[in-house]
Amino acid sequence: MGRMPNYVGVSAFGLKMGVIVPGSDLMGMVLTRLRDCHRDELLDNGDVVCITESVLARSQNNFVSLPQITDDVVKKLGLKPDSSLGVLFPILSRNRFSMILKGLAAAVPQGRVVIQLSHPADEVGNQLLPEEIANGKISHANGSFGPDDLDEQYLHPITQVDYMDLYREIVEEQGGDATIIICNDPLRILDEKLDGVVVASIHTRHKIAAKLRDKGANCITLQDICNNPAQQAHSEWGLLGSNMSSGDKLKLAPREADQNADLLQAMVKDALGVDLEVIIYGDGAYCDPSTRIYELADPQPAFGITRGLQDRYREGLKYKYLVDKMWEEGMQLEHIEAHMEKTRGTRTERNAIESEGTTPRKAEDLIASLADLVSGSADAGTPLILVKNFLN
Repeated sequence: MGRMPNYVGVSAFGLKMGVIVPGSDLMGMVLTRLRDCHRDELLDNGDVVCITESVLARSQNNFVSLPQITDDVVKKLGLKPDSSLGVLFPILSRNRFSMILKGLAAAVPQGRVVIQLSHPADEVGNQLLPEEIANGKISHANGSFGPDDLDEQYLHPITQVDYMDLYREIVEEQGGDATIIICNDPLRILDEKLDGVVVASIHTRHKIAAKLRDKGANCITLQDICNNPAQQAHSEWGLLGSNMSSGDKLKLAPREADQNADLLQAMVKDALGVDLEVIIYGDGAYCDPSTRIYELADPQPAFGITRGLQDRYREGLKYKYLVDKMWEEGMQLEHIEAHMEKTRGTRTERNAIESEGTTPRKAEDLIASLADLVSGSADAGTPLILVKNFLN
């Protein structure tokens, strides 16, 4: 195993790369860096190469303007300038949603925008209201209330932003009237008799949209916006996974991420003779224990993976349970070590006592989350992560 000694287990480290801009040959740049790793004996069969989605999308020039978002919403919902539009369960984020809301509100500049927020937090844990305040209000309001029912202003505990006020201002800047509803029942928004609804949640979008459509609502999700492959800038994820860019532009999630992962895998095999797996990763599935914010604002941790990672789970025997059991039964230490080495990687029935506590998890989710933690949310200049000994 190259320069990594045999006593090193799972490891991950960031690889520095040059600046990637629209039109950059990203896969060529990645291959160049992997050549360096191969030269330095740091690359082995079974390694996983992880590329952050943002640099792939940037190299694809996958940016959309606000007018493009507005036009797509108007067409797909059949809106007029004085129509009424509902925006259901958006997350509380300037980077992730404020620009999207601007594009949505511009679709009805003479109309009304109703924004329904969940409480006490959004689906990824951003706090709208303290839980005790939210619980106190719903006990007197049949499950639904608004900003005027609050006794004071409440700011996000980390960003110190009043998102109700921010989202109202964005709508009014586009010329429309804004109504904010706080309610956890998605069907509540139908009481407003709207011309169209955009389900803005991320992980619950399909379930919620189905509920609304069953009630006859004219409804789309964020995934349905800017997802037309006939357009140069598009993503199969639509506006999900998008980020604020410079000016009035949004960077979409990368398109055809699976195909790009396959391409790099083939390039490395052809050039270096090494069999790797590849992940195009976004947000890791990480819940901050201090803030309770769930960092996964992308639809999933991995946007694209190679075939060797599909339907692959990390599971196995409960190491510490087996060691304790064999020691209790009087087995000698050297025999325990030999047994554990022999059974390393062995699979058993998921309900067996030997695997108790080893919840099977998708390898792609774990590796993508690991890569995101290594690269960090801030720009560390390491959009390429090499993970070793995870699959072996």
